Amino acid sequence: MKAALCTSLDGYKSLEISEVDIPSPAAHEVLIRVHASALNFADTLITKGKYQVKPPLPFSPGLECAGVVEAIGSNVTTCKTGDRVMAVLDWGGFAQYCLAKESDVHPIADIIDFTTAAAIPVAYGTSHHGLTQKARLKAGETLVVHGAAGGVGLTAVEIANQMGATVIATASSPEKLAICKAHGADHLIDYREGSVREKIKELTNGLGSDVAYDPVGGDLFTETLRSTRQDGRILVVGFASGNIPQIPANIMMVKNITCIGYHWGAYRTLDPEALRASFKELMGWVAQGRLKPHVSMTFALDDVKQGFEALLSRKSTGKVVITID
Repeated sequence: MKAALCTSLDGYKSLEISEVDIPSPAAHEVLIRVHASALNFADTLITKGKYQVKPPLPFSPGLECAGVVEAIGSNVTTCKTGDRVMAVLDWGGFAQYCLAKESDVHPIADIIDFTTAAAIPVAYGTSHHGLTQKARLKAGETLVVHGAAGGVGLTAVEIANQMGATVIATASSPEKLAICKAHGADHLIDYREGSVREKIKELTNGLGSDVAYDPVGGDLFTETLRSTRQDGRILVVGFASGNIPQIPANIMMVKNITCIGYHWGAYRTLDPEALRASFKELMGWVAQGRLKPHVSMTFALDDVKQGFEALLSRKSTGKVVITID
């Protein structure tokens, strides 16, 4: 089979398209013939050896995919050969075939195409479980979403809209904010223009937001901390800015703010049934047309490096997907 292989930890530019053997599933594994696999910021880290998971070289990146079940392990009971599925992966999605744990494989309806399905697992899974189970967002509350046109941020906008929250989206251009608006944002802030803190306060009558969803970090986190209302919550999702903020505990104390660290991937082990229930609701919403996953760019497997460049240059919105078949 063909795969994009990381042969050294020098970043995505060292990826090589190579022929390798098709793997065989172990007892609790599923072999998937991959039709599409989405890019995530974590893929840029794993190719540098800077991600939590450090696979042995050589390996193929790719943390989520969609395709058809090719074979199943002897103990697999939840899917069968020929099923259309999406999956969360430790790595390996940028290849014609990949292995996934049975607990990480989820069915997709015939109405959902593989490119769309590949864009769902990580971003939508993170936002749905994070907002419903960790941040405990309620209908009628105000949610600020930073990096709201990005792969994870845009899903938070959509899901919060479905949950009945008022959504304030921040992004870096009018074009990106227009996409946020189309996906359910109620208010828009271009964070290149003026104080984000003051604009959030203005939009909330001086109170601040109930909840903030932050996959960006850096200076925006400081603005978030100062524009979250008394007894509010901040969900710390990631640090796309490259700057990990230091949280001033005195502000948290004085304002009774709860900062919630959130690594969604850990719940694949901590509570896989919660994620399965989360995906069941999500896929129902997608099939009903209530969520519309936004894929702004697709690239063939041979052009996977261009996909990385689009992601890192922030030229993309929503998801970038590698089409395999």
